[in-house]
Amino acid sequence: MKTIILEINPQKIDLAKIKIAAEEIKKSNLVAFPTETVYGLGADALNDKAVAKIFQAKGRPFNDPLIAHIADIKELYRLSRKVPSVALKLAKAFWPGPLTLVLKKSELVSGIVTAGLDTIAVRMPADDIALSLIREAKTPIAAPSANLFGRTSPTTAQHVADDLGGKIKMIIDGGKTKVGVESTVLDVTVEPVQVLRAGGISVEKLKEVVGQVKISKELEEGFRSPGMLNSHYSPRAKLILVEKKGDAQVEEVRRLASKYIAQELKVGIMAKEENQNKYNGFEFKVIGKGSELDVCATNLFSTLRSFDKEGFEIIIAEGLEEHDLGLAIMERLRKAAAPK
Repeated sequence: MKTIILEINPQKIDLAKIKIAAEEIKKSNLVAFPTETVYGLGADALNDKAVAKIFQAKGRPFNDPLIAHIADIKELYRLSRKVPSVALKLAKAFWPGPLTLVLKKSELVSGIVTAGLDTIAVRMPADDIALSLIREAKTPIAAPSANLFGRTSPTTAQHVADDLGGKIKMIIDGGKTKVGVESTVLDVTVEPVQVLRAGGISVEKLKEVVGQVKISKELEEGFRSPGMLNSHYSPRAKLILVEKKGDAQVEEVRRLASKYIAQELKVGIMAKEENQNKYNGFEFKVIGKGSELDVCATNLFSTLRSFDKEGFEIIIAEGLEEHDLGLAIMERLRKAAAPK
């Protein structure tokens, strides 16, 4: 299959091009498209044949549920048999935006989308290309990240092409994504609401709207949340995460780098900007200032992919503070560093 690359300027959306992409969705084909978080691999969420192609193209296990993307809050009532008031409150505060709500699914939703669960994950992306595509397709669009299963998520169209070129019908190139990590997944079927995956909306911001928020300690059990299988977010290189603080962190990173270099391995360090001058003589890439977690989130996956593209065998990553977007970044780095 030849994958078509369709360039669309996010500042001046060409509706004619959007209609071309929407027609592919209607024909049960796969279209990768930008959202504010990462690129998604889209199919008609109400078409089992189309949704099955997502799992096949990505090599994604069928027990890993998908997120349905909508462009109108009214769609919640089609996809869910029960929309609690807290869901509407959260939607009003954060949609369009990087927040996914888990609700009880309606009979309209197939078990292939939900991995057999009785819940459906739904979000409204804060990206005009994504919203235009959903509207023109006239259906909710199921869309996990547009990468091979187990790889780091894509934040550019080239990342998608690197993984899925020749496997899918179309990629909409809308430039680099803004947030850089996936959406926060929040279960609103329980009280208090529960974070199943940290992401683009911080726990602190959620608490400002709904008060009490529980953070799940069982993210791996039952795969209640999309994108939480253990091999997610992994670069090809072996990633080692150093969670020590201050000078101790730098010392440990340098020690590990020296150890693996002595074994004649190609070693790269993913460093905070304020520490880069401490790694003279080592190969390193800067993810951003430790105090600018939004920048670090935006750069996370593209930095990991650049290490892979340059043939690094070991990546040693400095840990970040776990507040705001730092929680989402660290969750992904821990998964990337987990034994496979």
